[in-house]
Amino acid sequence: MKKSLLAIGLLALISGSVLAADYAVDNAGAHASINFKIKHLGFSWLTGRFNTFDGKFNYDPAKPEEAKIVINIDTDSVDSNHAERDKHLRSDDFLHSSKYPKAKFVSKKIEDVGGEKLKIYGDFTLHGITKSIVIAATKIGEGTDPWGGYRVGFEGTTRIAMADYGITKNLGPASTHVELSFNIEGIKQ
Repeated sequence: MKKSLLAIGLLALISGSVLAADYAVDNAGAHASINFKIKHLGFSWLTGRFNTFDGKFNYDPAKPEEAKIVINIDTDSVDSNHAERDKHLRSDDFLHSSKYPKAKFVSKKIEDVGGEKLKIYGDFTLHGITKSIVIAATKIGEGTDPWGGYRVGFEGTTRIAMADYGITKNLGPASTHVELSFNIEGIKQ
């Protein structure tokens, strides 16, 4: 009887470790970031980030294609390391953060392309407009942290056209698209 209880317990432990788990994005510990870059007149890159965001995802390493992801971004938290430019980015020329305070990504489909690489298809809402995008993502790693928790991390990139989101400020032909990068570390809940 003891052997069968032990076997059932081990099976439950093993099964529990590979089943889907819920994760919260570790934004409080600054172990996640959402960055952007856009060409400045075609001469260099203007880079920045969003300081305030949150998110959650459900993930099973045995079935990554079944993951569900939601990321919320506070557009007023845009930070390009230049106060006057950030004020302009928050204006109605660009993010219009007083009218559209949130951007959001919601996954719809995930394709496992092998080698810890994923294609994440989903809806991205910015400036009040929702469009489908694809994020090319890579799993960075997963495991137990020093505090007894469990974490998993991913990085992903995508490129969006500003005009697709109703942002029509003319910055020149080299500056029509923004590259977004997501560095996401989740803490198992």
